Amino acid sequence: MDIGAKVLSLRNVTMKYGTKTVLNGVNLEVERGQIIGYIGPNGAGKSTTVKIMLGLIQDYKGQVEIFGQDIASGDPSYKKRIGYVPEQAELYDNLTAMEYLSFTGELYGLDRKFAEEKAQKLMEEFELGHVMHSRISSFSKGMKQKVLIISSLLHNPDLLFFDEPLSGLDANSMMVIREMLAQLAAQGKTIFYSSHIMDIVEKISNRIVLLVNGAVIADGSFEELQERNEEGSLSDIFNQLTGFTDHASRAERFISIVEGGIADE
Repeated sequence: MDIGAKVLSLRNVTMKYGTKTVLNGVNLEVERGQIIGYIGPNGAGKSTTVKIMLGLIQDYKGQVEIFGQDIASGDPSYKKRIGYVPEQAELYDNLTAMEYLSFTGELYGLDRKFAEEKAQKLMEEFELGHVMHSRISSFSKGMKQKVLIISSLLHNPDLLFFDEPLSGLDANSMMVIREMLAQLAAQGKTIFYSSHIMDIVEKISNRIVLLVNGAVIADGSFEELQERNEEGSLSDIFNQLTGFTDHASRAERFISIVEGGIADE
């Protein structure tokens, strides 16, 4: 697949939970080598979109194609080319890091010995070499996050979904991950990056998609969104487009309450 080739396509994707519309006609075309900053307020439908693309939710309307394959066809082979770091993941805490990673590698079709050798090298790069045979239950949040990131990359996927991947990581590890994402994209990997940390999304993404109330309301590079909305940072653009403009006054009222008084309405 060439750089610029289409990796995934969403056409008029709609999803309802009961009477509540979670996705309202989402259309998206994503090409190889793009880092998509996928952002939006809580409840906007970001996680639902990702779960549909991962095949975890089937009860949607519209069409979703990944690597040119309609995922509703029932053929799960496309999943072998996908890596995923969820915002909240349940790890098998009773396993050691090596056991968990070799198990994950085998699920993706890797030979056990090859998976173990690769996992060891990746853990050493992530400064986890000394705990590779320790139970995950003894790990800090940041260490668990590193194991999750390694598990998403172990099989060398073409499409990555990262949901708050830097949660719990130290500053040095964050820098490594940011540089790694840039290099993966340069090699033709496609990355969906979802986070509430706007300055990181602004720095690493070459395309930003903003979802509000289940619909895409902005799609373009950071520079394009800046020109269109005449705002400085991505946080400012986000607040403008989502209609959240009272953060300063809300903070002032909050502090007033903390100090013992009630701010005037």
